[in-house]
Amino acid sequence: MSDIYYNTVKQVTSVLLFVDGVKDAAYNEIVEIGLEDGRRVRGQVLDSRNGLAIVQSFGETQGMDLKMTKARFTGETARIAVSTDMLGRVFDGIGRPRDGGQPVYSENKIDINGASINPYSRDEPSEFIQTGISSIDCMNTLVRGQKLPIFSGFGLPHNRVAAQIARQAKVLGSSEKFSVVFGGIGINSEEANFFMREFEETGALERSVMFLNLSSEPSMERVILPRLVLSTAEYLAYEEDMHVLVILTDMTNYCEALREISAAREEVPGRRGYPGYMYTDLASLYERAGRINNRKGSITQVPILTMPGDDITHPIPDLTGYITEGQVVLSRDLHRKDVYPPIDVLLSLSRLMSHGIGKGRTREDHREVADQLYSSYARGKELRSLTEIVGDEALSAGDKKLLKFAEEFETKFVNQGYYEDRDIEKSLGIGWELMSGLDKSDIKRIKEANIAKYGKWESDGEKN
Repeated sequence: MSDIYYNTVKQVTSVLLFVDGVKDAAYNEIVEIGLEDGRRVRGQVLDSRNGLAIVQSFGETQGMDLKMTKARFTGETARIAVSTDMLGRVFDGIGRPRDGGQPVYSENKIDINGASINPYSRDEPSEFIQTGISSIDCMNTLVRGQKLPIFSGFGLPHNRVAAQIARQAKVLGSSEKFSVVFGGIGINSEEANFFMREFEETGALERSVMFLNLSSEPSMERVILPRLVLSTAEYLAYEEDMHVLVILTDMTNYCEALREISAAREEVPGRRGYPGYMYTDLASLYERAGRINNRKGSITQVPILTMPGDDITHPIPDLTGYITEGQVVLSRDLHRKDVYPPIDVLLSLSRLMSHGIGKGRTREDHREVADQLYSSYARGKELRSLTEIVGDEALSAGDKKLLKFAEEFETKFVNQGYYEDRDIEKSLGIGWELMSGLDKSDIKRIKEANIAKYGKWESDGEKN
């Protein structure tokens, strides 16, 4: 660790310091910034060339005096002390206790930058994670080791969905330890209090580690926080053999921080002003989820992002969709109908669903039931759009049943209580109950053997 202080700060911008005359400054190296009033602020090297080091401050740069500000380059990258003592604790965006407790002391200090999992070392995800939410468990199944983001919009209840998943998620038929590492990125005080209260009152905090960065705090913390979260998750998963669920909200705030830093560095902007390397940066986070061969633990990611203007083609959801294995999309129309959680199953997708369902994992009819519900709901929504134009007088009896099915699918299957924890058997049972209102001739995606076992139709097509 160097004891040399550089008093050669040439320029200070909103988030950056430019320090001249620095030899061999390393990328991501931690810098201690000394201020005129004696305070110390940490920073990180973003770039170094021709003796000029560009340092990103973790604190405010406003009011820094160029002559009195000094910088010490520590020769170390950002690290976090990790241990199982972190469970039940709440930290801020750079790993300091936010709950009034003592800092974590541990000999295990790991580099927060980490690395993506080597594809050769990856194990195939194959275990069902039950969230207790029917529209996820039955229609867009979450599998252990998967990256399944939630695409939301401003004002939609994605925070409640995140808290419900954190509270209810479990791996069925497994005796291995399960934990949650939660990261709140750029959230306001009301949201932070909501998550802390929910985790404490429901007992979820006992098996969780929380990192919270408030919107009033430095933007650099928003870039660091996901890496603290994932480093903690990697320790719990691969050193303590836990199944770890990582929830990050809101990744849009993370990308906005990237854009702010990129603009301060005067980089050439990409789409809508975001840096051209945003895809690579997001991939470096998302690809840290998964399972590793011959390791018991795993990391499953549920990143949450709010789509500006509800635009799913916006660069943030667009790039996220390329990297992750599906998405769960929240619907503003369902939210207006007072449906919770307002998950649009037609826009949602889990690409690894087939790996985690079926006989021995959930139930042998799971895939067929999901396909039939999806098909019937899609047809019912098409008929709903048609009746808004021409009315329902011209509809056949079968079409009217599909129209009714679409309404009941939203109000009875998708809609459920915030504290309602449905197991997969109940979700599938509700699906069968709804399908019993359709003609048996419309049930074309389920094998006859499963219809005979779980359905409510006689062989001639009439219901019992």
